[in-house]
Amino acid sequence: MDLVELWAIFGPGVSGAIFGAGWWFWIDAVVCSSVKVSFLHYLPGIFASLAALMFNCVRKEDIDYSPYEEGEWRLNGLSCSCA
Repeated sequence: MDLVELWAIFGPGVSGAIFGAGWWFWIDAVVCSSVKVSFLHYLPGIFASLAALMFNCVRKEDIDYSPYEEGEWRLNGLSCSCA
C-alpha cells in the first residue's frame, strides 16, 4: 500500500478524531475555567459542526465531477429550480 491508499483509509478517522478532540478540549476549558466565555466565542465551533454535518449528509457517489467538462461540481439526479 502506498501513502495515498493509507490516507484514503485512515484520513477520515484521523480528521474526525482531531475535530472531536478539539471540541472536547474547548468544552473542558469552558467548564473548568472561572472566566465567563461569551456566546460569540462558540460560533466558530458551531458553524464548523454544522458544516461537518452538511458535508456528511451527501454521499460520495452522488457527486459528479469531471475536469474535462464545463461547469461546477454537481449532484447526480437532483435538479434545482432556482430561477
